[in-house]
Amino acid sequence: MNALKRIALLAALVASAAWAQGNLEINTPAISQIKSGMQARHAQLAPHYASGAVGLGADGAVALRDASAVPLAQRQAVQGLVAQENADRAALYREIARANGHPEWEADIRNTFAQRWIERAQPGWYVQSGGQWSRK
Repeated sequence: MNALKRIALLAALVASAAWAQGNLEINTPAISQIKSGMQARHAQLAPHYASGAVGLGADGAVALRDASAVPLAQRQAVQGLVAQENADRAALYREIARANGHPEWEADIRNTFAQRWIERAQPGWYVQSGGQWSRK
């Protein structure tokens, strides 16, 4: 294992150990409502992930990374979808931290979800790592 991989693994372990007793699968009415909105929006975003217009950021957000891949008539709508998705993602991280009784865990939860989103991305989707975009 090279040094960068060891450092990344260590960082992930330290981050997860900081709140090892947290429940990322916790569910409350607020969390269910957020997830429902995200699930409904995913069908609209999926073609834009596939085209490379939208990518999964290393910070747990999504980004319109290539506006030219979206027809001009649709750009404003796609920007709106990205903004709604990011608002829901931020709310999800915050609500999971609150539901666990530790609002200070929000940043750790965001980082863990960012890793999960990227790991679960479909082949061909753009993901961000170290500030750089690449196809998965």
